[in-house]
Amino acid sequence: MSAATDAFLDMLAAERGAAANTLAAYRRDLELAEDAIGDLSKVPRAKVAQLAGDWSALAPSTVARKASALRQFFGFAVDEGWRSDDPSGALPNPRTSRPLPKVLSHDHVEALLNRAEHEAQSGKPVSIRQLALVEMLYGSGLRATELVSLPLTAIPRDAPLITVTGKGGQARMVPVSDRANEALQRWLSVRGADSGSRFLFPSRNGKHLSRVRLFQMLKELAARAGLDPVGISPHVLRHAFATHLLEGGADLRVLQTLLGHADIATTQIYTHVDAARLVALVNARHPLAQRG
Repeated sequence: MSAATDAFLDMLAAERGAAANTLAAYRRDLELAEDAIGDLSKVPRAKVAQLAGDWSALAPSTVARKASALRQFFGFAVDEGWRSDDPSGALPNPRTSRPLPKVLSHDHVEALLNRAEHEAQSGKPVSIRQLALVEMLYGSGLRATELVSLPLTAIPRDAPLITVTGKGGQARMVPVSDRANEALQRWLSVRGADSGSRFLFPSRNGKHLSRVRLFQMLKELAARAGLDPVGISPHVLRHAFATHLLEGGADLRVLQTLLGHADIATTQIYTHVDAARLVALVNARHPLAQRG
């Protein structure tokens, strides 16, 4: 990568507090763009326009993400005086629709949890850890990275809350359900205090369990529970947490806080799944509904 793109990524980390996964995605997009057209701090506008053809076979959402990364870089390059022009106008601007989250039914979640509980009855540490992970994903709505990187000190002794560091290094308090707390205590009893790791879910290399391994574990568990592994992931369980809370009457602002969303517009995507309850609520409570 050019020195300019490296400096841009350093700025994202230092000034905007971009998360590691975000930085990795930006780095990948910028590297591929430079491989295709050259140093982004010097490349002419005509070369930038060629990217539209290179990206023609990609999904609109992917093109939008790549274009966004380059637009931000070009703005930074102009501010730093590396470019006298901003060629962002030559980038494609595809129309994208926000994808609706995949939703697991209550029965599917129950089947997954029941299978995890059944396997934990064996007393094997790996099965007890699996139960704790699944209960935390569904019971607290954590992102995969937030969960696997939890430090051991995040689990309080006397409060049903944990402190989570989310995107951009933002910390928030997340409640832990009674079920999840029970599963965590079972895991702590077999985890071993002498593991030498500061993480709640340590790995053999002294770090924490990886996101990839969490994905694999969840899909393997889904298959054993008789569910289609394709439709199961940590983020799908996070969606189920949000959707089922809304079904139970949770306030959208509260849900925004629990999920760690900076913008409530991101949280509002979940309201589509509860349309039937909202219609029933209007029909039952609106004053004009009583004049049928």
